[in-house]
Amino acid sequence: QVRLRVISIMPNESANIETIGGDVEIGNAIVPELDFTYFFDKNWAAELILGTANHDVKAVSTAAGDIKLGDVWLLPPTLTLQYHFDAETVRPYLGAGLNYTIFYSVDEGPVADSVDYDSSFGFAFQGGLDFYLDDKWFLNIDAKYILINTDATIDATSALGATVGADVDINPLVVGLGVGMKF
Repeated sequence: QVRLRVISIMPNESANIETIGGDVEIGNAIVPELDFTYFFDKNWAAELILGTANHDVKAVSTAAGDIKLGDVWLLPPTLTLQYHFDAETVRPYLGAGLNYTIFYSVDEGPVADSVDYDSSFGFAFQGGLDFYLDDKWFLNIDAKYILINTDATIDATSALGATVGADVDINPLVVGLGVGMKF
């Protein structure tokens, strides 16, 4: 089956910022998501989740004050193994799997000379409901919690006279609504 959703990505962020201390704020995003699900039998399936999102990033409460670090695009393909419970019209499912997040198209903002983010592997947890309209079409509500961690390197030599490293946990809650088709 295939689903098209509109998702809201809400980071549950925290950071350990070297030298200047502080924390991180990462903006929410609302974007489309596409997923493909292959059923091994009537209950077990694998789902590949595809989407990309742009997030604003800011270091807050640092020794240098709040620092706008621009924005970054995340591409987090996620593969989950799901169990779909037996039901007729409303079919719940639970899933868990792996995520690989790639960071790209970084805009450094007004302070940093450059910002680099390391790609990362993490776990993903999922739950949802499919509401069948007929034998082919269905509506979907889905929630995922994805563990995303990156090491960021901020070159702020021009503004702060330093390069600063940070261990950043993004860990977003992703909630989506969509439509699907079985084939």
